[in-house]
Amino acid sequence: MGRRIGIIAGSGEFPFLVLEEARKQGYSPVVAGIQGEAEASLKGKAGTFEWIGVGGLEHMLSYFRDNGVKEAVFAGKVDPRNIYRKEGFDKASLNVLARVQERSPEAVIKAIIDFMAEEGVQFLDPSVFIASYYCEAGFLTETKLSPEAEEDVAFGWRIAKNIADLDVGQTVIVKDKTVVAVEGIEGTDEAIKRGGRLAGEGTVVVKVCRTSQDPRVDLPAVGLNTVESLVQSRSRALCLEARKIPFFQKKEAISLADANKISIVAKKA
Repeated sequence: MGRRIGIIAGSGEFPFLVLEEARKQGYSPVVAGIQGEAEASLKGKAGTFEWIGVGGLEHMLSYFRDNGVKEAVFAGKVDPRNIYRKEGFDKASLNVLARVQERSPEAVIKAIIDFMAEEGVQFLDPSVFIASYYCEAGFLTETKLSPEAEEDVAFGWRIAKNIADLDVGQTVIVKDKTVVAVEGIEGTDEAIKRGGRLAGEGTVVVKVCRTSQDPRVDLPAVGLNTVESLVQSRSRALCLEARKIPFFQKKEAISLADANKISIVAKKA
């Protein structure tokens, strides 16, 4: 049995990828599936698994301790709107929330990481388990940017970088060099759809990292769901930051993008 690693699993494909790669690297994964977020099928793939409530820090800590976990990673999305609900939050979760002056999702997760470190569980950068999903700079699709879309990418890139560093969001939706939507607490996919509703077809989506991004706390990603949102919104292009943002289900997503004449390009910072 290899070294134990705790995987706090939210929604999406990310937890499955981390689970598989952790095993390849000789780890023995101990998975805490977040109720209402993690896929039910994850339980059958993880040798050691337990469901944990969104506000169940005490439960998670005792579960990790019982299984000898001293290192852990976050993998997958958890709806940040849960911090406003607080139903079923245990004492430890409420105490962690009380520590946070600014209730951004990143600040809350950082407080959780600090709390767990105090209790003997250190969080790792999950990037080491998904290195193959990062993109080099250049076009990922056969469909290339039009001159107008190139201008929107250049315009949106500058705005997105500033917005990201203000901890507002990491995605902007642009049309005709006008910002029509900025990612908020709803997440990237819903922001894309909102941009489409506001501006109609032809929007350009730009997703970046913060200048100082802590991947233990937040690792922005794109995937098939992102492209499906682009299709629904009749967007013309997606630009993501090269070597910084993992692209999951890449083959299927690129195929769908090309079928809908959507350009996807990775850009260096």
